[in-house]
Amino acid sequence: MTRCGSVNEMPSPIVVLSGGGGGARLAGALSGGAKGRPLVVVTNTGDDFEHLGLLICPDTDSVLYTLSGKIDPQRGWGRAEESWLVFDELKNIAGPSWFQVGDKDLALHLLRASVLSEGQGLVEATHTLARQLKVPDTVIVVPATESPVRTHVLTDRGRMAFQEYFVGQRCEPVLEHVVYEGVDAASPSQRLVDLLNEHGTHEIDVVLGPSNPFLSLGPILDIPGMVSLLRQQARHVVAVSPIIGARALKGPAAKIMSELGLPVSAAGWTLWMNERYPELVDIWVWDEADEGLANSDALESFDIRTTSTVMSDPAIAHQFGAWLLEACASEC
Repeated sequence: MTRCGSVNEMPSPIVVLSGGGGGARLAGALSGGAKGRPLVVVTNTGDDFEHLGLLICPDTDSVLYTLSGKIDPQRGWGRAEESWLVFDELKNIAGPSWFQVGDKDLALHLLRASVLSEGQGLVEATHTLARQLKVPDTVIVVPATESPVRTHVLTDRGRMAFQEYFVGQRCEPVLEHVVYEGVDAASPSQRLVDLLNEHGTHEIDVVLGPSNPFLSLGPILDIPGMVSLLRQQARHVVAVSPIIGARALKGPAAKIMSELGLPVSAAGWTLWMNERYPELVDIWVWDEADEGLANSDALESFDIRTTSTVMSDPAIAHQFGAWLLEACASEC
């Protein structure tokens, strides 16, 4: 499959689909080395939920904190040098304490609520937050949709909202199915459509971050019109495997694959993604630890490239980001 096109005189963007910590780290790795090309980070809204009367956007906020250098590097979420006075007092007065919100994090949620109450949409509110956090001007963070799409999971303990499963139940229930409530009525955010249409077809490069395909990428790619929009505009679509050596570095992706009866491997992820989103991905990026799996006859027609994909510290992450940029620049 080939979608190479001519290069526009104006620098075309790198578009990263991000969910969870892996996607946020990759966005941070690419933000400083795109060689003049703007970076557009499309965030998953399926994790968004109401808490204490506030809209919480965990994946979007992780991207904002990462790109502004304010994320807690040890936890991989929330703010660095956080304090917990409000959360501690909330517990003292028997308030909901299952979801941790630090004081600095709460300030962000309050500002988002204020902006939304003034009539701005989620995309504009995210732009306001990015500006206040001093995210670099070369990076645009845009939620995948303005419409409310909420991830729910069907488990052996019944149906539950994503945050109840992920935080409240610590991913312990056996997952049987994933549902994106509201997705059928959703559409790609107009800001994203406009950003992609500013350039000719087949001139942008799209990177699917090493994010959970069911909980992070699915709520983006299953938005009606999203895959066709990316396919029409992309020169390359590059997908980075979240599975390394039969496990996920973080999060429940491997557990979910096993529970759904899928092989827990980079090969299993590749074949599932290709079946779910046929002809979307041009280049599949695996960690070098899985190179031997690429010899399968089932993968003969796939463009699989291997390198070290573990972003264990910022310097290594930037090396991987530079490698990805070279992969995007290569011929189909």
